[in-house]
Amino acid sequence: MSADLALATAAPLRQPQPGTDRAASALTDPAAILAQVDAITARDLVPLVRAIDAEGLYPEDVMRAYGAAGAYVRHLPAPGGVMDLDTTIAAMTRAGRECLSTAFCMWCQSALGWYIYNSDNTELHETLGPQVASGAVLGGTGLSNPMKTLFGIETMKLKATPVDGGFTLRGSLPWVSNIGPDAWFAVIAEIPEGARAGQRVMMLLHGSGAGVKLAANDHFVALEGTRTFSVQCRDAFVPAAQVLADPINAYVPKIRAGFILLQSGMAFGMIEGCIALMEQVRGPLGHVNQHLPDQPEHFAEKLAALKAEVGALTKTPYDLSDAYFARVIRARLAAGDLAVNAAHNAMLHCGARGYVTHGAAQRRLRESYFCAIVTPATKQLRKMLADMGETA
Repeated sequence: MSADLALATAAPLRQPQPGTDRAASALTDPAAILAQVDAITARDLVPLVRAIDAEGLYPEDVMRAYGAAGAYVRHLPAPGGVMDLDTTIAAMTRAGRECLSTAFCMWCQSALGWYIYNSDNTELHETLGPQVASGAVLGGTGLSNPMKTLFGIETMKLKATPVDGGFTLRGSLPWVSNIGPDAWFAVIAEIPEGARAGQRVMMLLHGSGAGVKLAANDHFVALEGTRTFSVQCRDAFVPAAQVLADPINAYVPKIRAGFILLQSGMAFGMIEGCIALMEQVRGPLGHVNQHLPDQPEHFAEKLAALKAEVGALTKTPYDLSDAYFARVIRARLAAGDLAVNAAHNAMLHCGARGYVTHGAAQRRLRESYFCAIVTPATKQLRKMLADMGETA
């Protein structure tokens, strides 16, 4: 990472260097991309899964390899992308079958690209965008607090003060994932006073930016291998070149459906992985597992229906109608619920062999709850529907 990019000063973001813009070369047909993702998963990710879970290992090489294969580019509304959210979701699903931590990091990376290429800041399309799309630069999304704030659950934690050439930020975010000293991530801040009081701005921060401090304060029961940090901003300067939307009024409705739909890949992978665990013990334990009310084929049937609904929704991610957004929310809610139920049943089907320290079933059960609590969480999704006068 060059010094000018890492410092995140008012200087323009550097242009992609030869060899770093791998997105274009990765643009083969979806089947070829997913075949590469499958190969990377089997060869490079599977041997790391226990260390990711038990030791908090971040699979950086795997994340970059997925990027080189084209896992983060097909959904982008830009040169090199074809607005194909389905392939990006399917790539996440491939990783999520084995490891939800990695699938979640893939979502963070894909969401960052989604923000950049949906922004009117065309300079970012030419500089940082291709590097994020190719995995040459890794990054995440600090939108948990803003997403809750926009729906009346929290208040905005970051405050922005307009200054010459950009903004200064103060405040902190408790958890931002897939980041580090060399990573970029998106945040939303509110202007607290002055002529623009109450307006909100979305921008990019760098992990080593002046006034930006990362700290690892908490440990989770799962998802430890996601490079999740708290972010503290102490008069952090953000140049205009790093602003995604000012104000955010029209921009957030544009990105919200894609933000939520892309999360489907995490849940789909979890559900497929749990179906596989149930199938694995059908031989030795099928004579007794047959008495459990939920069988792997039941989950496969529900998953197929859910994939069909998400596939229909991904065709029109810029539909701003309430009816469409309610369908998006319901699909996301169903995905989280089915992921938790599938993991619960995988544990029941595996029995004691899934309850040991290295048992896959207990790991998947711990991971599955993340599908239900990651923003927007199950309870927020239900609140969103209620606020719209809809039922879950």
